[in-house]
Amino acid sequence: MSAPTRPLRIAIVGAGPAGIYAADALMKSDAEVSIDLYERMPAPFGLIRYGVAPDHPRIKGIITALHKVLDKEQVRLLGNIDYGTDITLDDLRRFYDAVIFSTGANADRALPIPGIDLDGSYGAADFVSWYDGHPDVSRSWPLDAEKVAVLGVGNVALDVARVLAKTGDELLPTEIPPNVYEGLKQNKAVEVHVFGRRGPAQAKFTPLELRELDHSPTIEVIVDPEDIDYDEGSEAARRHSKQVDMVANTLEQWAIRDQGNRPHKLFLHFFESPAEVLGDENGKVVGLRTERTQLDGTGNVKGTGVFKDWDVQAV
Repeated sequence: MSAPTRPLRIAIVGAGPAGIYAADALMKSDAEVSIDLYERMPAPFGLIRYGVAPDHPRIKGIITALHKVLDKEQVRLLGNIDYGTDITLDDLRRFYDAVIFSTGANADRALPIPGIDLDGSYGAADFVSWYDGHPDVSRSWPLDAEKVAVLGVGNVALDVARVLAKTGDELLPTEIPPNVYEGLKQNKAVEVHVFGRRGPAQAKFTPLELRELDHSPTIEVIVDPEDIDYDEGSEAARRHSKQVDMVANTLEQWAIRDQGNRPHKLFLHFFESPAEVLGDENGKVVGLRTERTQLDGTGNVKGTGVFKDWDVQAV
């Protein structure tokens, strides 16, 4: 008699989107599988739960699709289990045929410029974790800076800038935690400056996320016309990507319009490469120094040797 067959036993470490989609792909394969998802947090969904701004219900709606995967009988979710502490790779190898790691990126990579460790300089991941109610971070956040710099021109930078520029009451109808709402009600920021090293055609915003900046009745989005510049590489990028072209078009429209009177100003700066976070004698942030850059014909940039100091109290 042949030995009875059994499903392949698979362990997946990390129950965020990547881990859950891996489980879904395995179940859709030809193999018969039994899957255990190990998660350090009490609840699954990773960055969808703890890395998306609370005013993005469209993106948070992905959780509905992820739930359908977890509801399958081939899947077990095992929460509050810390890999390396509660279980080891040797443990998993003993009981499973294969192990998949999908732990994600849960920490910032420090920007290698002077002053980045000053009091008032923060990583985006920590701030995002705070406003999403991550249980590992403090329940409070210092929001006493009137002018804040945000470094980077991707969607996370837009999320951070938007949350800083909005009022607490604007975010109240969302899933924002009560402690975050109370913190944002005390937010003193009236200017948020977003800095990109390259130009509009190299920004990593998605068109929808960018346009959403202008939907708030309290945020005036401002783009300097001098920052609208393209070289041959930039024009090629616009021709080859509808998304890049849509982002560039939106920024061009904002650059030529008259400035309104909404109370909070959100500036999108391009061709400004962060060179140093400036501090005072007490080690607190008092400014940001950037170097003006220019396009080199390929879509990349080079420094011009021209520096500017920006009056900000947090980065």
